[in-house]
Order: sequence, then C-alpha cells, then structure tokens
Amino acid sequence: MQKNSHASALILGVFIFIGLSALGYLLGNAAIEFKQYERSVTVKGLSEREFNADIVIWPIQFTATGNDLETIYNAIDENTSKIKAFLIKNGVNSQEVTSASPAITDKSAQQYANNPKAEFRYTAFQTVTVYSKNIEAVRAIMSKLSALGKQGIVFTGGNYQSQTEYTFTRLNEIKPEMIEEATRKAREVAEKFASDSQSKLGKIKKASQGQFSISDRDKNNPHIKKVRVVTTVEYYLSD
Repeated sequence: MQKNSHASALILGVFIFIGLSALGYLLGNAAIEFKQYERSVTVKGLSEREFNADIVIWPIQFTATGNDLETIYNAIDENTSKIKAFLIKNGVNSQEVTSASPAITDKSAQQYANNPKAEFRYTAFQTVTVYSKNIEAVRAIMSKLSALGKQGIVFTGGNYQSQTEYTFTRLNEIKPEMIEEATRKAREVAEKFASDSQSKLGKIKKASQGQFSISDRDKNNPHIKKVRVVTTVEYYLSD
C-alpha cells in the first residue's frame, strides 16, 4: 500500500515537472515574441498634387464722387450697367454677376475745424461680383477691364475686399487616392529602414492621418492649388 502511494507521488511529480517545463517553454517563447514585437519604426508618407481651382470669386470695385447724391446714384447705376454688359459680352453668364447697394460716405460729416473742406462731399463705393466656374474665361476678361477705365470708370484695388478668390471644392473626390499614396510612400520608407537594419517589417502598430491643406501654388498663380497630406504610420519590426 505504501509502495503504491510512493509510486503515485512519483508519477504526479513527473507530470508536474513536465507541465512546468512546457509552461516555462511557452512563456519563454511568448516573452521572445513580445520582445520582438516591442521594436517598431515610425515613418511619414507625403502625397502632394496640383489642381486647378474650380470656382473664382472676382469683386470689381469702383468709385464715384460728387456733391449731389442723385447724380452720384445715377453714375453708379450707369457704370454698374456698363460693367455687367461688358462681362456678359465677354462670355460671363448673367446669373454669375451680382451687385450690392453702394456704400456712400458724406465727408461733410467728417470735417474737423482745422481740416480744409473736401472738394467733393460724397464718395460712393460700388462692388460688382463675378462668381463663376469658368475660370479661364474670367481670367481672360480681367486683362481687358482697362477698356472700361478709358470710359471714365474709376476702379479701386489693393484692399482686402477687392481681392480675387480662387477656391478648390473637389477635395472629397481626391482624398481616398491621396491617402492611399501617402500610406504607400510611408511603407516604402519603412521597408527601406527595415532592410538597412536587417529587420523584417511587421504589421501596422498605429497610424494617423494629418489634415489636408490647400494653398496657392505661388503668388503669381493663385488659380492653381497645391493639395497635400501627410500620413504617419508606426510598424512593428522583427529580426
């Protein structure tokens, strides 16, 4: 009876030893694998492309001065009609042209005791705005606007309100392709790093996409937009 107990204890001990050995081996391999997966590399991929803007907003500002309000309003109306006719004649759709109410300044209300009296009491500012998708046609008309200046229309420029604006509205159409390109370039960089360090590139550990940015290509070509996005990806490395 005592011999059977010793034999059972011995057998149980052997099984426990084998079990612990196997567990130790598995844990050891797991630790090695974990250690391998702790290594990683973070890379960035850039996608940058140029696109033509698809909308132009062109504010055309002009002024009129005088001492009689009725005369000034008549001059504003006449010049506004001339500008609209000129735009339509040169290919702009009439629905793409709008005009606001003129802003009139009464200089007599701004006179100070020591300031000389202004030659003209009233100064009127008027804006005719072109909102069009036909950018090339509008840009061609811009160079011809001086013809109206020869007819006595006094144009103003150089201020913020008179700056032409070009916008690009098709960002959602190009996003997937540009993100794919940026991610592919990031992987190419990671693969080069892995090769140089004699490692193997593993799965993605973490990835983030930066904001898309849209800017003018340069100050002389604001109608050409530069679109860019940067993707940051972290990959696991193994030996």
